Amino acid sequence: MQLKSKTLSLQGKVQHYAWGGHQFIPSLIHFNNIENKPCAEYWMGAHPSAASLVSDGENKLPLNELITSNPATTITDAVYNHFGELPYLFKILDVKDMLSIQVHPTKIEAEKGFADEETRGIPINAPHRNYKDRNHKPEVMVALSEFWLLHGFKSLEEIEKTLWSEKEFHKLIPLFKQEGIKGLYQCVMELQQIDIDNMLTTLIDRELRKKKDNLLTKAEPGWWVCKLYEGVEEIKPIDRGIFSIYFFNIVNANPGEAVFQGAGIPHAYLEGQNVELMANSDNVLRGGLTPKHIDVPELMKHTLFTPIKPNVMKGEDIGNNAVLYPCPVPDFGIEKITLHSNQHESIAKSLEILIAIEGSAIINSSRNLIIKQGEVIAILPGEAYVIESANNCVLYKAFVPDLEGN
Repeated sequence: MQLKSKTLSLQGKVQHYAWGGHQFIPSLIHFNNIENKPCAEYWMGAHPSAASLVSDGENKLPLNELITSNPATTITDAVYNHFGELPYLFKILDVKDMLSIQVHPTKIEAEKGFADEETRGIPINAPHRNYKDRNHKPEVMVALSEFWLLHGFKSLEEIEKTLWSEKEFHKLIPLFKQEGIKGLYQCVMELQQIDIDNMLTTLIDRELRKKKDNLLTKAEPGWWVCKLYEGVEEIKPIDRGIFSIYFFNIVNANPGEAVFQGAGIPHAYLEGQNVELMANSDNVLRGGLTPKHIDVPELMKHTLFTPIKPNVMKGEDIGNNAVLYPCPVPDFGIEKITLHSNQHESIAKSLEILIAIEGSAIINSSRNLIIKQGEVIAILPGEAYVIESANNCVLYKAFVPDLEGN
């Protein structure tokens, strides 16, 4: 198809996962949620399972089809030769209920795992399939609200302090001192369900009493244990993901702050809204807080057991009214553009996707458009454009970094 312009309107896809909220995404993108479904994610990209629709004002088609029909024009030869596709997926998330404890594999391990499951004849859509593709899945999130997440193991000192602070964990202290984080985590993740229930029942009961007496904050594991079990008549069988809540860092990111999560870092989103950008993959190894497939041996194989000091990024001011959040991967980059009666000028070096989070602006290019809150624009490589706002406007931009480093 011959496009009239390299500046395209983009319409994403809402994903109705059970953990999502009901109001944030519909309000942001002006989506009439008449069925009152949970709206967990808004996808902007070319993932074949939920490709966005793009339009030049006359023609409309799925973004993945546009890329396949002319990769050089849409994502550049360099990107196509390196990745074979648009290498990122851009999202808005509304996390009402906690997501699963999870780890993502490296690119090499994803290729091995995918090949192994293909050889064993496991259907790609099988519930127990771990590897849906050959890709890694690094990701970065930028908070749009106060956002809470689990991210990596706490320091050795903090874990030992946790083991001493809860009497149910005292029996684990000798093991931890002898075998460290890996030995400790492997032990609790491989416990029989009856042993999990026996160890954690009194702990959960105590946390529920503390929450009722207003003795907990969101910075404490007990708060999230209570979020899982408040109002539940029968807590058994107890989710083994509870151990992770106590052993991982609990991280709070304020609006505009970002956290990058690479391969092997165990993590889980707990609560809030964010912009998320990730490699175009669906490879997730789960370890709890989910009814989905849990594969403890595979999770252990790919988990980094070194303590992590979370890096909550405020971003780097790169001028041009933009803040860059550095991500150590070639698949994607993300910027926040904040306009106060001024402008942002650029020439797209890759396929760029921009979403307006607040306010409105005019995009001047080969096709002039007004972009309002919740609206999305795709800009093809080589397009020069200027974004101007007479008032205030906040946008987030996803792009592919220059593969040659220029």
